[in-house]
Amino acid sequence: MEWKSKAVAGLTGLTLALGVMTPAVAQSAARPTAVRPAAVAPDISLANIKGHLNQLQTIAQQNGGNRSASGGYAASVSYVEQKLQAAGYTVTRQTCTSCAGRTQNLIAEWPKGDANQVLMLGAHLDSVSAGPGINDNGSGSASILEVALTLARTDPAMAKRVRFAWWADEESGMRGSRFYVSSLSSADRTKIKTYLNFDMIGSKNWGYFVYDDVASVKAVFDEYFTSIGIQTEGDSEGDGRSDHASFKSAGIPVGGLATGAGDVKTTAQQRKWGGTAGAAFDNCYHRSCDTVSNIPDAPLERNSDAIGYAVWKLATT
Repeated sequence: MEWKSKAVAGLTGLTLALGVMTPAVAQSAARPTAVRPAAVAPDISLANIKGHLNQLQTIAQQNGGNRSASGGYAASVSYVEQKLQAAGYTVTRQTCTSCAGRTQNLIAEWPKGDANQVLMLGAHLDSVSAGPGINDNGSGSASILEVALTLARTDPAMAKRVRFAWWADEESGMRGSRFYVSSLSSADRTKIKTYLNFDMIGSKNWGYFVYDDVASVKAVFDEYFTSIGIQTEGDSEGDGRSDHASFKSAGIPVGGLATGAGDVKTTAQQRKWGGTAGAAFDNCYHRSCDTVSNIPDAPLERNSDAIGYAVWKLATT
């Protein structure tokens, strides 16, 4: 997650009432009429995600301790690209001419489902120069990578096209995703029906935050978390500070998950989720201690399974 202001342009051309989910576990989440029943999502392997994170940390260690544009970013792109190619994806590198070091976005699309109905998932792959960025944002990058690999392995019947992106240069102003969105034709922009963003989903003193920009999208994630007995909150810390802002400003409906960055956990949140009240959700945010030891299993596993649930719910038949 980058440092910038939280102010964001409003969702262009859309007037959407935000739904409020009842926190009681015994109550079922309301199913929005726009969301179809879906095939059961497979488990997204925590062990495999942790394997990806170990590789990203190794890349950082081999490149000055970080995965920034001047550090291990290029090697991080190569790692993700090789995994996707081995799974059968056609992968495209997009050189971001406005990004530091002209770094590249990585785009992969599963070639099934309606190409005019795209569900897009993204996570920024760069880190700050201060550390390896394993929660920020190896956690989101590794999780959507494993979701992509699971989709290829299980090969379900698809209603929509699913596209994955790993963004360059988020930490300097979301420049990779901004470049991508600005490069889309009007027709291609219209094809993206929903963009889901995952930035910091393994914080050590975690919360469960769901982007609340679009009620029907939030409801899909809340439905999953309710099914496993977890109450969520709308995300405000990340407003305007991660790559979904690039899509939202273009009028594309957005959603996503986060577990918190530098904001402090309240006593009410501690009662709800455990952890330590009065401490940051991630006290290693943008620091050298943001390593694999900074990420506990519980939020990483639950959030990655929530991502899988949303993909299968929104894109499969």
